[in-house]
Amino acid sequence: MHKLIIAVGSTRRPKLDGVRDALDELGPRLDPDAQFEIVGIEAPSGVRDTPLSRNEMMTGARNRAEHLRRIAQDRNEPWNYFIGVEGGLEIVNDSGARLVFLENWAYVLDRDGRGSFGQSGAVAVPEPLAAKVVDEGVDLAEAVDAFAGTHGIRDAQGAWGVLTRDLVTRRDAFRLAVINAFAPFYNSEAYREDSARREQAK
Repeated sequence: MHKLIIAVGSTRRPKLDGVRDALDELGPRLDPDAQFEIVGIEAPSGVRDTPLSRNEMMTGARNRAEHLRRIAQDRNEPWNYFIGVEGGLEIVNDSGARLVFLENWAYVLDRDGRGSFGQSGAVAVPEPLAAKVVDEGVDLAEAVDAFAGTHGIRDAQGAWGVLTRDLVTRRDAFRLAVINAFAPFYNSEAYREDSARREQAK
């Protein structure tokens, strides 16, 4: 059995636990002969603390993964995959009404530079909470603590847990985003044509 090292662009427990949960499930499909090791390294997202669009979340996740890949190249680190994860809000106009959704995104990158996005799904954010973040510029972590009347939610169940009564936690959301991001790697047959088109475009 050989070792595959997964570098994650964060040291926050829910993110690392979500990645670990994802690898427990997808690992045997990715490489049945591998033992997986996770390394958490703080990596900059290049976006605001609470992204306010899907594009910003995706950019933040990719920036973190690409930063890790550069570190690996510069320091000759033996990391095999690089994962950036990012959560934030997506704002949608629905016939003039503002709808705000909490989403989590992951971006997986391998040593050859092949990358893929995955998303967690979404849950609606109540307007009073959305207004604090979107209109007043309060960071989501601070706003959800005030909304729930407690503190430290970001490192526990997260806003996901508050909004779903812990049926889906922040850890769960990152787990699903990472599973989805890894799909082209552990299910390469389904994505073979996509890979061929990308190679031709280079």
